[in-house]
Formats: sequence, structure tokens, C-alpha cells
Amino acid sequence: MNRKYFGTDGVRGPFGGPLINEAFAARLAVAALRWWQDSAAPGAEMRIVIGRDTRASGESLERGVVRALVAAGAKVVRLGVLPTPAVARAVRATGASLGVVITASHNPASDNGIKFFGPGGVKLTDDDEARIECNLLDEVAAADSGGPTPAGQVEARTTEARTAEADYIASAEGLLPARSLVGWRVVLDTANGATCGTSPVVLRRLGAEVIGLGDGPDGLNINARVGSEYPETLAARVVAEHARLGIAHDGDGDRCILCDESGAILDGDEILTILATYALAQGCLAERLLVVTVQSNQGVDTAIRRAGGRVARTEVGDRYVAERMRADGATLGGESSGHVICSEVSPTGDGLVAALKVIAVMQATGQPLSVLRRVLVKCPQITAALRVRAKPPLASLASLSAVMRELAEELGEEGRVLVRYSGTEAKLRLLVEGPTLAVAERAMDRLKAAVVADGLEV
Repeated sequence: MNRKYFGTDGVRGPFGGPLINEAFAARLAVAALRWWQDSAAPGAEMRIVIGRDTRASGESLERGVVRALVAAGAKVVRLGVLPTPAVARAVRATGASLGVVITASHNPASDNGIKFFGPGGVKLTDDDEARIECNLLDEVAAADSGGPTPAGQVEARTTEARTAEADYIASAEGLLPARSLVGWRVVLDTANGATCGTSPVVLRRLGAEVIGLGDGPDGLNINARVGSEYPETLAARVVAEHARLGIAHDGDGDRCILCDESGAILDGDEILTILATYALAQGCLAERLLVVTVQSNQGVDTAIRRAGGRVARTEVGDRYVAERMRADGATLGGESSGHVICSEVSPTGDGLVAALKVIAVMQATGQPLSVLRRVLVKCPQITAALRVRAKPPLASLASLSAVMRELAEELGEEGRVLVRYSGTEAKLRLLVEGPTLAVAERAMDRLKAAVVADGLEV
């Protein structure tokens, strides 16, 4: 089933536009509730937990969602500002029907979005989202966001809501021995986002000296030259402060990018390879399997194979990774962007869990991050993200299609080309791997020229 509104990770767009506004958010939330009801037992309690990131527009969208859900007869628990993985955990821990997160993740503050977790804190499938979109046709009446919220239907910062944050913090803290980070200096970039009230608390409780970046959210500065999309400031600060490592999250906290003590940045591929090869050495990587996406560097496959494991690849999107993990019995997977899923801890990507898991490997081996990262030798790779005015089928782009065919033939088994539209932004993402960096760079130049020739780039 095709989807019109949902992208790689929920529905996103500029706040106040045709998709991201109170009226549409209300309709979408009720459509999701109806989807859940289709498979729920008759008379089952409709109980929804809602969290959001720090965007100023989040409160407006939350009002629309809450009002519509309450009018539909649901009991709503508002968790306030909370990382996405904490909301997923709350869904699973409380047996909620649905989880709603109002966030645009790593996008700028002008954007916002909505994503859902089903029972158990699991992200929805493509088919689930397509069925929700079908329900939208029947929910026009829910678009009216005026009028007061019915009294007695909404739990706002109740004991249960406060417990969700405390439970998430305690769970993360328990991943390492008590006070095991005493003497560690860590630079932490929370992207002025949802992790400002959780990640630094966990690290400090474990004894670390935390030097904060992106820790002053004002509703408008989320991801503003900080966070996992902009790790350069983190790297410089790690070196200047002689820190043990640096950690960067995105706006909603489901990503992690690291920086070693020398200022070198580690992406999700390196994090996953460190965790997987260490688990293989300990004989505890479930099914000896790491799940990644087609975006991950081919060097990951080589490193895992040498360590005695195997790699499975999926479409781009952490929910596709999670689906494959569940299907194959894997417990570790993720994306090069920094989504890391440790399913024995969290049902979804969790940037804090990923960082703590890597720290655990550092402690167990006694090796700094600069040494651990050597387990992955990346194939020469070039990536680019071009802003586009539209997203026509790639096969309809004559110049780009021709260059892609030529490069596939020229590179053969020594490289690859991956071209895809972003599922969350108006961008075309290009990836080239080759036998040398120079070969990859020349191939990328040809791809970019083809995009221009097809009149696609803004």
C-alpha cells in the first residue's frame, strides 16, 4: 500500500504548512487511534501517551492531538518534553495502546512532525501507516481544534508522567556499574533538544564530569548548528577540554554520534561495528547478526565477517532495521546516521543507550575510543545531499539514470552507487563507494552534474 503523508520516520514538514498544523495533527491522531481499534479487543481501554521535543510549535500540535483523542474517548497521558526512546519505553512499560511523539528529529526548528509507536513501543510498519492514511478520509470532523479540552480526560504531568522520565533515567544508569565514570570528563551535545533533561543526569549520576553543549533550549534553537548533524564543535571542545570522549544527540534523542579523545568523529557504522565485534568476541551477539541499512559502508560487512559474524541489510530507516531484527532474532542493528538499536534495552533507536554501551566496551577492554574505532576500515566513500524542488521517479530522470548505469558498470565489484530521496526532507541523497577516494570523488561529480542536467536541484 502506498503512503502519501508518512515518510521514513513519521509525518514531517514546516510547521503551519498543509501537513503540520493543529487540525491535521488532530485528524492524524484519531486516524491512528482507529487503526489501533481495528485490531484491539472489544472494549479495550484506549490509553495514549504523548511526548514531544523542545520546539515551540510542539505545544500547539500537542493541543490539537490531545483534544482530538479525548473527544474520541481516549485517556491521554502527557509526558511533556521527553526523548523519543523514553516515550517508546513508557508505551511498553505501561501497556499503553499507542505512543505519540511530536518531533522532527534532526530537522530545523521551523519543522515539526508526528510519529507513532504501537503496542510494546514498536514503530509502525509501512502497511500500518498506509491504513492510518486510509482512516484519515473518515476523520474530517476531528479537524476542528477549537473549544476546550474535556475535563478529567487528560493526565498532565501526573505521577505516571513523572515516572516515565525517572524510569528511563534509571534504566540507562543501570547499564554501567554505579559511579563507574568517576574521573571521566565527557563533552555532551544535547542539540538543545529532548535529551537536555535526561542524558546529562545519567552521566553525572554515574560520576562523570559533563561539559555541556546545546543545553539551553529556547524553543527555536533545536539542532541550530549543534547536535549530531554538526559534530565539529563537539570535536573541537573534546580536544580543548582533554575529554575522554564526546557524545552528540539529535533533537529527539534517538541518534548518537561520538568523538574520540583526539577529536575524530565516529558515525553509526563505527559505533555498530565496535559493539558487534566486541559482542562476537564475547560470544553474545544474538544470531551472530548485525542488521544495517544499504547506506552503511561496505567495510562494516568485512569487519563483521572477520570477527565471525554476518550482516543483513535493509532499506534506509531505523524501523526497517527493527523489523528485520525482530524477524531474524537479532538484538543489535542501526544506521550510519547514528540510530543504534539495542533491543534487549530499548525497542527503538536510543542515542544514550548507544553511548553507554560503547563506554562499557571502553571499560571492559581498557582501550580508548581512538583504538576501538580501528576495527572498522571504511571503503572510500563520498556522500552528498542535494536540495530538490520535487521528487519524480528516479527512472524518469534521463541523465541521472544514464550516469548511474555507467558507474555501476565501471565500478563493478570494487564499488557501488546509491541514489535515493530523503524520507524526511526535500533532498536527494547520493552515495558512492570506490576503490580509491579519487575514483569516488569523480563519480560523485558526474552524479551531481546529471542532477543539474535533469533540472532537479533547487
